[in-house]
Amino acid sequence: MHLLLVEDDAALGELVARGLEANGYRVQWERDGDGAFDRAAGGAYDLLVLDVMLPGLDGLDLLRALRRVGVRTPVLFLTARGAAEDRVQGLDAGADDYLTKPFAFEELLARLRALLRRPPGLLPPDVLAAGNLRLYAAEHTVTIRGLAVDVPPREFDVLEYLVRNVGQALTRDQMIERVWGFAAVPRANVADATVSRLRRRLAAAGWNGTVAAVPGVGYRLQEAKGGAPC
Repeated sequence: MHLLLVEDDAALGELVARGLEANGYRVQWERDGDGAFDRAAGGAYDLLVLDVMLPGLDGLDLLRALRRVGVRTPVLFLTARGAAEDRVQGLDAGADDYLTKPFAFEELLARLRALLRRPPGLLPPDVLAAGNLRLYAAEHTVTIRGLAVDVPPREFDVLEYLVRNVGQALTRDQMIERVWGFAAVPRANVADATVSRLRRRLAAAGWNGTVAAVPGVGYRLQEAKGGAPC
């Protein structure tokens, strides 16, 4: 799972980011609301952890702006503002949960797990479809026409991101951030090379969709017109 942490306190941000990474999450850490909006608006994250008091856009305005542009990513506020009216304001702005500082790290982890296991409709489903392709996120498997296809981990992550955003043009930077994460420094053409291998693999297995290049942007997954049986 890939999380966006928005926290301007350097010591706390580093502590939380390292703790989350130690528990298996990929973490992008932003220190101000404006930069966080630019990252989160692309939909590259499974969950957002936001402070309220931030430079630039504060957490409330950041969340309202994201909801206005259609970002439905679950959000947990992690903030020192713990009065009842602050909680109400945060939840009314579109937050899914609210945890006040100081906090127990185990409670933060528990709340994140609870948000990430919400049922389909509130979070993207575990089984994704694109034409005659089925992607099973929990099992990390792919089938085409009902037959299993061996997809290596990086290609699987790229494919999952594309399928979750079917029809949407995704930039190379968004793909790199989503798949390789903040700490990695992949070579410049890694997204192109990975997509190229993925295309060949899926075409050989009989997939009836396409991963189309979008000039000057990146890639878009397109389903076959009219669909096809699995």
